[in-house]
Amino acid sequence: MHGGAGPQRTWQMQHPLAERWQLVIPSRRGFDASPPSERQDFEHDAADLLPLLAPVAHLVGFSYGGLGALIAAGQRPDLLRSLTIIETPLYSIARGDAEVESFERLSNEFLADGLDARREVLERFLPAAALPGPQTGPLPPDVEAEIRLARGGRRPGEASPDLAAIRQARPPVLVISGDHLPALERLCDLIADALEGERAVIAGRGHAIPRADGFNDRLEAFWTAAEVCGVCVSRSAREAQRDRDGLLVAEPVIADQRAPGAEVECEGDRCAQKDAATAARTPAG
Repeated sequence: MHGGAGPQRTWQMQHPLAERWQLVIPSRRGFDASPPSERQDFEHDAADLLPLLAPVAHLVGFSYGGLGALIAAGQRPDLLRSLTIIETPLYSIARGDAEVESFERLSNEFLADGLDARREVLERFLPAAALPGPQTGPLPPDVEAEIRLARGGRRPGEASPDLAAIRQARPPVLVISGDHLPALERLCDLIADALEGERAVIAGRGHAIPRADGFNDRLEAFWTAAEVCGVCVSRSAREAQRDRDGLLVAEPVIADQRAPGAEVECEGDRCAQKDAATAARTPAG
């Protein structure tokens, strides 16, 4: 799920992955041919995502779109083969962090006022979002249109996904940042810790992480590792969902798929892929 930038600009560099994976690239409401919305809202994004996940999917959420991805994941973690979150502004997880809260105020002002925001806001926020600053002149028309679409959207700090449900279901989780803003690095650390997920830092393109060298390789390695233990993970997630609904007590879980040359262990109700691709907080690019 893309964020404030449209799906084509966000995921253009991922098209080669379609040679080996079935890619479903949704457009958030108001983008492309999707129906309009009064304002951008992560709850709407989550509702629109859920039907696309069945029967099971690798879910990737970028920036604001990651909020909807997290909410959908918390509602139906049994539909996840894996979850990848890329610099998502889940500010509610960092209450009391002065630097994160300062950036949250900045992003809220930009969200409310768009390109009519104070020059100081534009000079700080636009580069943080991998966009040209005001000193470079007018933005491309398509970028201006996307900013107008985001203006007045629901504040990210209001998002409260059920992280506990995701953690209990234990799908493989990867949280990626671009090593360009300390506040976002801390947010990504906190999300990864809360979900007991892997951390990766892929530098070189700022917030435009899907365009960075090494991103596709890291994402595909993660997906492949998740497929190796997919039987274990999907069964565990389904049982966690049923247990919350009072329908079933979880049965033992067995890892019954192996990748050539990979060592896989079943740790309780979750398999751990042990190879270089799954090392925590792996710099790339």
